[in-house]
Amino acid sequence: MMTFKGNKSKMRMVMMKSLTGITWVLVYRTEKYKRLKAEVEKQSKKLEKKKETITESAGRQQKKKIERQEEKLKNNNRDLSMVRMKSMFAIGFCFTALMGMFNSIFDGRVVAKLPFVPLSYIQGLSHRNLLGEDYTDCSFIFLYILCTMSIRQNIQKMLGLAPSRAATKQAGGFLGPPPQAAKFS
Repeated sequence: MMTFKGNKSKMRMVMMKSLTGITWVLVYRTEKYKRLKAEVEKQSKKLEKKKETITESAGRQQKKKIERQEEKLKNNNRDLSMVRMKSMFAIGFCFTALMGMFNSIFDGRVVAKLPFVPLSYIQGLSHRNLLGEDYTDCSFIFLYILCTMSIRQNIQKMLGLAPSRAATKQAGGFLGPPPQAAKFS
């Protein structure tokens, strides 16, 4: 089990909650976001149903209809991404400002004790600016990255701010599978 030193873990949690709050204020509570998200959900489900019911011998007109719906869904996903982008800039600015402050506060201090020895190519990050050879000691930057990668996503899912699986499946993603091409193309 990872152990934390002092009230620093509370400080990180407050920071993550405040940044999630900023995101909510700038993006998720706006009518434009809610409307686009509902539209993407609706179009994703509708398109998925149409693709399931269509046969190989479908008419040319039906194929064109599906292509138009896919294009409309793609445009709405793009618009949704643009709405989210302003919060990403605000969060990036906050992270940059807070990172400098926290690096000066936690420089050279052990903030957690890891229950494992990190891989050799990660040790430079996990043991950054720490004295000694105990690689289970954890630096602030490593813990911050771990928290950002794990906690933030879960908070967004709990609050209902993450995109739905249907929309993600239709849109594809950077690390996700590419959108499927029409079976009849």
